[in-house]
Amino acid sequence: MTPNPLLGVFFHWLGGLSSASFYVPYRAVRQWSWEIYWLTGGIFSWLLAPWLFASVQTSDLLGVLGRADTATIVWPVVFGMLWGFGGLTYGLTMRYLGLSLGMAVVLGLCTVFGTLIPPVFQGDFGPKLIDTASGNITLIGLAITLLGIVVVAHAGARKDAALTGDQKAAAVAEFDFRKGIWVAVFSGIMSSCFAFGLAAGEPIKAISAAAGTGPLWTGLPVLCLVMFGGLITNAVWCAWLIARNRSAGQWLGQGSAAGAPLAMNLVLCAIAGTAWYFQFFFYTMGESQMGQYGYSSWTLHMASIIIFGTIWGFAFREWKDAAARVRATVWGGVGLLVFATVVIGYGNSLGS
Repeated sequence: MTPNPLLGVFFHWLGGLSSASFYVPYRAVRQWSWEIYWLTGGIFSWLLAPWLFASVQTSDLLGVLGRADTATIVWPVVFGMLWGFGGLTYGLTMRYLGLSLGMAVVLGLCTVFGTLIPPVFQGDFGPKLIDTASGNITLIGLAITLLGIVVVAHAGARKDAALTGDQKAAAVAEFDFRKGIWVAVFSGIMSSCFAFGLAAGEPIKAISAAAGTGPLWTGLPVLCLVMFGGLITNAVWCAWLIARNRSAGQWLGQGSAAGAPLAMNLVLCAIAGTAWYFQFFFYTMGESQMGQYGYSSWTLHMASIIIFGTIWGFAFREWKDAAARVRATVWGGVGLLVFATVVIGYGNSLGS
């Protein structure tokens, strides 16, 4: 199957939409503590959805994983555990900064580390990016992406400086700019480990293809491993919070969750968790279409998340009290991100 970078960009946009939307159902969960709804949704994100879709779309899933060497199995799980720390603090970033500003800061750092480090580590940064015209165009697209992220983050900082405490609380109930920025920096760095996990599991794709799996689905077994690592980290942390806060009874409608809509909470968490998984489901599909410049998929993924995250931020009126010039600035940043995805897609099409 010949790579189709334009189709790959479309898949990355679908993944970005899934990622930017996953937290929306959580906002409707009632009377459950953060650790309860985060772990409930996470069971769908990190365990049920990955293995379900990989089992359906992969030929001989267990056999494929069984034929991989130990290091190829272990390292994606390890990087998944590190990514899990980013996922934990990602949720906190949304609570402290809101959807649009939180995503801009987290994903800006995640873009840089997740895009550039894998080719540096694999020793093909120069041959792929520096020595070819298509690689140069891809680098230009990455630079435009970073510029767009800076513009969006700058607009968020200007909005924060202009609002009163009451206005900030109305837009984001737990708004805390200083705490949110520190959490976002940590989350962005750790979240980039997901890209490292995918790179570490690259040999599994070849094994899966040899087993008869279609080219769009060869990355799904790797997702099972990386997501399992994320499950370990998140489950340990949530279990500690549940024990400390004695909140386990909320699953049964006890304590502070008395009278809570348990069935609806479960459905909302299932939707949120599955949407969280779908960002990577579409990511692997998009990456399969980007040819030898598949590492640039991470940039496309991050840019598309910020685009749709900003749209959600406006939908939830997080920017309603911002000046017109500030709102125009953030849309200018989004425009740069859209343009960057076109540039990167064009660079990949030249390379393929």
